[in-house]
Amino acid sequence: MNWETIERELELRTSRSSGAGGQHVNKTESRVELVLDVNASQGLSRREKDNLRFHLSSRLDGHGRLSVTDQSDRSQHTNRKRALASMRQLLERGIRNPPKKRKAGAFKANNRKRLDRKKRTGEKKAGRGKIDW
Repeated sequence: MNWETIERELELRTSRSSGAGGQHVNKTESRVELVLDVNASQGLSRREKDNLRFHLSSRLDGHGRLSVTDQSDRSQHTNRKRALASMRQLLERGIRNPPKKRKAGAFKANNRKRLDRKKRTGEKKAGRGKIDW
């Protein structure tokens, strides 16, 4: 992952924050949204893009774009820094390799328990036979 390249590819959008704040909120654009087009990114390798699509599939929109929003502070500058940090953390977590698939199967102990249970049931049923007098 080449963070400098990715940082240049990020699309920055600003808008008015929601919530309390009175007139200040109504006149300043302090909400920051960063958007990265994962499919078109030059800062990510093919494997990293595949890993991102695997881990962050619920965060990607229909066009393969990943967005992060921050509006926690009154300052657009602070919100931009937080959104950048959040995007970087999200990408670093998302590019890790998917977990390896393990072969599914029964445990040996379970198989042994099942056979023991069958043996006890067979002995119980064998004891139900007719009695020779």
